[in-house]
Parts: sequence; C-alpha cells; structure tokens
Amino acid sequence: MSASNEPERLNQEGFAAFSQRAGDDSPVVMLNLLAFQPDGGQKRYEEYGAAVAPLLEKVGGRIVFVGAPATALLGDDSWDMVALVEYPTRQAFLDMIASTEYQAVGHLRTEALVKGELHPMDAGEVPTVA
Repeated sequence: MSASNEPERLNQEGFAAFSQRAGDDSPVVMLNLLAFQPDGGQKRYEEYGAAVAPLLEKVGGRIVFVGAPATALLGDDSWDMVALVEYPTRQAFLDMIASTEYQAVGHLRTEALVKGELHPMDAGEVPTVA
C-alpha cells in the first residue's frame, strides 16, 4: 500500500473470499494497521472510533487490543497504531459496514490515514513445541 491519495484500496479478491465465508459461525479478528495523516489524522481517527463504537457494539463486536507499535524488529513498514477488533462472525462485520450509520461515518477512517491495512484472522491452533 502506498502513501498516495488512496490510503485504503479495497482488495476485491480478498473481500470476495471474506464475503464467501459470511455463513461461518466462528468469530473473526480484524488486524488493523494504521498510519495517520501528519496533520490531525490521529484526532480524525479518534472521531471515527467514537462514531463506530456503538455500531460495533450493536453487531456484537469488541475491541481486543489497541496500541502504538515500537520500531519494527523485522520488516520495513511503520505504523502509528495497531488494533485488533473481534466480530462474532464475518456476517456481523459485513452487516456493520453495510449499515447506513457506518456509511455516514466511514469516510472519517479514510480521511485520517496515509495508509491502512485490514487483515481478517481466524483463530488457529498453537503448535506445541517438543
């Protein structure tokens, strides 16, 4: 993702694959990687967060973790904030972003960011080490 006029470009293939699994009953955790606009981006994102909080609650979602990462030990990308948001199902996420309430405030996220990534994650088995 480049720091251009498109801070968040929808990955059509990824979104289609996510949507095809909308019938799954298992929870999904969304990894949010966020780099803010230099002048007021973080404040704008806080406005987005406040506006989305009741919508998240309405679909049964919850914020699992929010933090500011330190300098990367591996990799080159730099992020201002990382957030993990859990949804009870993929359909809950899709319902939230399709709602008229979300459509009215979703622009705040885009306006706040230089770049952003959103990665859905399923729970997995932690391998045991012998």
